[in-house]
Amino acid sequence: MDIVKARLQDAEEKATQLFRAVEDAGLISPGKSEKEINTAIFELAKQLFGIEKYWHKRIVRSGANTLQPYNENPPDLIVQQDDILFLDFGPIFEEWEADFGRTYVLGDDPVKHKLKNDIEAAWHEGKAWFETKTTLTGAEFYEYATELARRYGWTYGGEIAGHLIGQFPHERLDPGHFELYIHPGNPNDMFAPDANGVKRNWILEIHFVDREKQIGGFFEQLLT
Repeated sequence: MDIVKARLQDAEEKATQLFRAVEDAGLISPGKSEKEINTAIFELAKQLFGIEKYWHKRIVRSGANTLQPYNENPPDLIVQQDDILFLDFGPIFEEWEADFGRTYVLGDDPVKHKLKNDIEAAWHEGKAWFETKTTLTGAEFYEYATELARRYGWTYGGEIAGHLIGQFPHERLDPGHFELYIHPGNPNDMFAPDANGVKRNWILEIHFVDREKQIGGFFEQLLT
């Protein structure tokens, strides 16, 4: 295993441990605001791993806010008794980035539980499909993600379906450029190396929504 892959997998394993600790600590519960949960997770991550740096904004979204893609900044909501919510955190572990997203359902609503299960199944289906390829553009993968949503009975809710990941700070682009995203505006091969000839690593994120029911779900982790 190459050193980059090993470091990224180690960062993701620590992110997995953090999310388990969040669940065990009961931080996801009704009556709390999204902001309160976000702050509590930040403090727990600092306590467990010494994490104070994140490479992108920390996201906790519940209820109707789960419809909103990453670039939006919706108003702070209070988590309800029978709610759906998701977390999207990008912690940095010893200068290596993780990007991890999970959905949680409070209560027994079968539609919300189906959404939660579908996004995880779709993520693994997308990874398996990607692994059959030797060339694939970001635009082609985004189109596949939107088709996945339709096949599972949902609408794709995100402006992207993934992005580059690496050692902090990874390659950056100016606003409006999408060559490092799984995005309809990226015609480049995801298997192409970076400017230094090094293999790029990618995150796959799945964001399905039901706009009529005002719910969404999100699942994200390492693709490559």
